[in-house]
Amino acid sequence: MKNEDPFEKEQEELKESYKQSLRAKKEREWKKEWQDMPEFEMEDLSSFRKIVVHFRNQEDIDKFAELIGQKITKAPSLWYPEWKKRRYADKRYVDES
Repeated sequence: MKNEDPFEKEQEELKESYKQSLRAKKEREWKKEWQDMPEFEMEDLSSFRKIVVHFRNQEDIDKFAELIGQKITKAPSLWYPEWKKRRYADKRYVDES
């Protein structure tokens, strides 16, 4: 059994107290910044189900691509039916008040 150094214990307690203080400060800061911001609800974009499909060769991949009507790239996944990427860079929030 090792003897705990009271100085080290006090240092650890101070570090934890400081971390908690920083967390509380960050919590207050973001709330202040988001005051009077427009309401926003994030749409659930997660998939309903994920299925892993294995192919023996390129010919099988090509047949599958034709079957689902999509081009299969080196991307690790795809959506069916195909889901076009959404573009947000050209969107702006407008104050409706």
